[in-house]
Amino acid sequence: MKYLMVGLGNPGAEYEDTRHNIGFKVVDTLAQRLSGSFETGRLGEVSTVRFKGRTLVLLKPSTFMNLSGKAVRFWMEKENIPLDRVLVITDDLHLPFGLLRMRAKGSDGGHNGLKDIQAVLNTSQYTRLRFGIGGDFSQGQQVDYVLGAWTEEDRRTMDERLDAAANAALDLTTIGLARAMNAHNGK
Repeated sequence: MKYLMVGLGNPGAEYEDTRHNIGFKVVDTLAQRLSGSFETGRLGEVSTVRFKGRTLVLLKPSTFMNLSGKAVRFWMEKENIPLDRVLVITDDLHLPFGLLRMRAKGSDGGHNGLKDIQAVLNTSQYTRLRFGIGGDFSQGQQVDYVLGAWTEEDRRTMDERLDAAANAALDLTTIGLARAMNAHNGK
């Protein structure tokens, strides 16, 4: 069984340690845990790893956040992965830092990456794992906040929260969506 796990973010060193790139950090954590390494492929950085008899194609799109759908569709088709085995990992400023929420479908919630994936795939029926980045910003400062660096307080528990997100992603592949949601949502 093969899964596509897409971490959303923006390519480039200037975005590397920003809140918007938490999806990249989660797939980096998965690759590190499963002894994978990323190679530059078409429309993204890709690492193929194995976990409990499953093949996981980890993707960090190089298309910038608001054009993520093109990369998702390309790798779904290239690897012959159906929509029900795609997981999109993204930031969510409506959730407190580190809180996880996995869903089988849903709205884009104003997130440009999810909005583009929905438009390109012509559906919102794909699994997503939202990683809370908090929403501590003044009106009109959302862009600066999501493209801003983590606070020292956030950094203190970052590894623990990344591990929790990686566990949720792996559980999806072994115990299924419903049980993974019960085990990790709100935690």
